[in-house]
Amino acid sequence: MTEGEQSGMEPHSFLACVTEVARLLGIGDVAMQPTDQARHLAHAVRKPLLERASLPDELFAPLMAAAVCEPDPSFCRWFVEPAVYAFGRRRVMTALVGYLRIGTDAERAGAVRAWYSAHVPLRPDRSPAYGPGGVRDPALDESGDIKTAWLEASMQVFAEATDLQMRHRVLLGLPTSRAAYPPSLRTLLESTLASARIHPDVHIGRWAAAADREGI
Repeated sequence: MTEGEQSGMEPHSFLACVTEVARLLGIGDVAMQPTDQARHLAHAVRKPLLERASLPDELFAPLMAAAVCEPDPSFCRWFVEPAVYAFGRRRVMTALVGYLRIGTDAERAGAVRAWYSAHVPLRPDRSPAYGPGGVRDPALDESGDIKTAWLEASMQVFAEATDLQMRHRVLLGLPTSRAAYPPSLRTLLESTLASARIHPDVHIGRWAAAADREGI
């Protein structure tokens, strides 16, 4: 089974996304490898994405699409990290919450993979897009309310999804400590935990048991 099949995403979808990123970067003369064109093109755009002091706004959506379509969680960061530097953590996380709320199952799975990379630590020496003189507007990266939105969307997907693998993805990425959830989500949290406790799947049951041990 290929990576694309494992993720539920068609391999040509990732290729289309990376091709669009390369086009917007002005990278059009890359010699393509016949066996894995998408991965080869992803390598070609990785360095330019991080080396540029700014990225055009029209590149944001294709970058997010590439991150979500990327079938390998090890490489999501190649697209998410430059987007965080150039557009801010808040905007990136907001886009991923959108995919989780209304995306296809494949897009939701991709958003879960990309969410981890959206927490990448920011360093002035990592990208010139950090900000002139090493100064960055804090508002770009304020994301407390967006993280709350992610928790809420994850629990809603768990409640509504019919695909067991999707339920795994969203639930097992949720914290098991009550302290991680704001009061506004406590009712939804209790409902999620009650459902997980009686679910026949062993992994979901283990999450519930871990939550109970931590006093949720």
